[in-house]
Amino acid sequence: MARAIAHIGTTDFKTTIEVAGRTVIADEPPDNGGQDAGLAPYDLLLASLSACTAITLRMYAERKQWPLEAAEVSLHFYREDGAEIIDRKVRFTGPLDDAQVKRLLDICERTPVTLTLKNGLMINTRLAD
Repeated sequence: MARAIAHIGTTDFKTTIEVAGRTVIADEPPDNGGQDAGLAPYDLLLASLSACTAITLRMYAERKQWPLEAAEVSLHFYREDGAEIIDRKVRFTGPLDDAQVKRLLDICERTPVTLTLKNGLMINTRLAD
């Protein structure tokens, strides 16, 4: 499945991530002591969820041959009363009927990243060789 390697040196919090043959830079904003050289970790999490949602919607609409011209996925992560919450809002463009919109909203709840986050996952940590 997916693999990533992150490397951080002594330059504040700038982190280089190698994933799928690409390099991504992560950092913290200045108010957290970073240089804002890249996306913060929770920004990357939201980027992953929003991209997975949009891609899954496009795949589903194409498979069904529905007239989805565009989808916009807006996410907001926050904490409230000890709970961590992501609010997701989606906007569809195209002549979709009410049943299609309802089904696409249902598909949002079944994207791979959505299911991983909702179901939780095991994280095993050990010292590398």
